[in-house]
Amino acid sequence: MRADGGDGGCVVIAGPTASGKTALALAAARRFGGEIVNADSMQIYSGMAVLTDAPDEAARAGVPHHLFGVLDPAGPCSAGAWRDMALAAIAGIRARGRTPIVVGGTGLYIRVLMRGIAGVPAVPAGMRAALRARGAAMTAEALHAELARCDPAAADRIDAGDRQRVLRALEVLEATGRSLLEWQRAAPPEDTGGLRFFTVLLMPPRERVYAAIDARFETMVERGALDEVAALARRGLDPELPAMKALGVPALCRHLAGEIGRDAAVRAAQQASRRYAKRQMTWFRHQFVADMVVGSQFSECHQTEIFAKISNFLLTRPG
Repeated sequence: MRADGGDGGCVVIAGPTASGKTALALAAARRFGGEIVNADSMQIYSGMAVLTDAPDEAARAGVPHHLFGVLDPAGPCSAGAWRDMALAAIAGIRARGRTPIVVGGTGLYIRVLMRGIAGVPAVPAGMRAALRARGAAMTAEALHAELARCDPAAADRIDAGDRQRVLRALEVLEATGRSLLEWQRAAPPEDTGGLRFFTVLLMPPRERVYAAIDARFETMVERGALDEVAALARRGLDPELPAMKALGVPALCRHLAGEIGRDAAVRAAQQASRRYAKRQMTWFRHQFVADMVVGSQFSECHQTEIFAKISNFLLTRPG
């Protein structure tokens, strides 16, 4: 079945890491004549395909993929910048009469695609500089503790090691007197070029996700994750860059520097990945309303039900 891209139908596949999103996206793309758009904030970087478990060339065969490995790890990518690229990719897919299939576990990316960017007022440059100078003198844990005192709801949704997001939440609160979460929830609808969305959320039991994460990271190391981290380390990139905080990178960097053994690095990366998956599941449970929720990892036994609902969505014309 090939959809008519002119009706604005866009399929979104979301869920925590190791839930089977990639397999579902590929199956759906082949079934519905689709092209896949990445919504993973780490898979967008080049040179990190193994580390981020991006689909390889064999998996991509016959299915066009967009926004995978397109940015240099030396620069950050904001949600707004990703949204602009995603909308451009989706427009091209629709122009070719094909079905856009957006897939990823970065909830913020998916939210801004569907709902628009929060209209947060600009933070005065002097205030931002002062806060960031103060933050530079604090440990990540102390900085996160300060946010937890001032804005516990925001702190609960931001990892203690993500200094950039913690600082952003603090500066918005200081500049506006309102939580960043309040601004995000109040984001006005933006023009998405007439897109309609059908969302599928994969939410396997936590223990299944954790087991898959542990097994997958062992495989990643065998497939060349250490080589990718070594290449990043040789570039001397700022450790605060998002790419340098990708799951597994800090632990494997420590191993390459001789600080910890290989097994300890793998265990640390697995633990960080499990914690990230837990945060993802919490976010999707409380911040994302899907058209269809699958309470297990994707497998072929789910295809009939999922594809029937996607087909019905694509064949239903708006209006």
